[in-house]
Amino acid sequence: MGVRLVFLGRLADLVGADSREVAPGALPAVLGGLPDGLLGPRVKLALNGMLVGAEGLMLAEGDELAFLPPVSGG
Repeated sequence: MGVRLVFLGRLADLVGADSREVAPGALPAVLGGLPDGLLGPRVKLALNGMLVGAEGLMLAEGDELAFLPPVSGG
């Protein structure tokens, strides 16, 4: 099963897909091989539907981590 990474908005364009399945583990290891820019200061993370910080984040089997890009309005 693994961990499902979900990329929204321009982050899906950056990665080239709207989601990926990866092995569980620490966030830096999970992101290995993915483009830089996924952990920018304005990118929010939602783990299983709840906003979280990237610092020390461990992902377990069955987790879903969504990358939320900055939103602009107008």
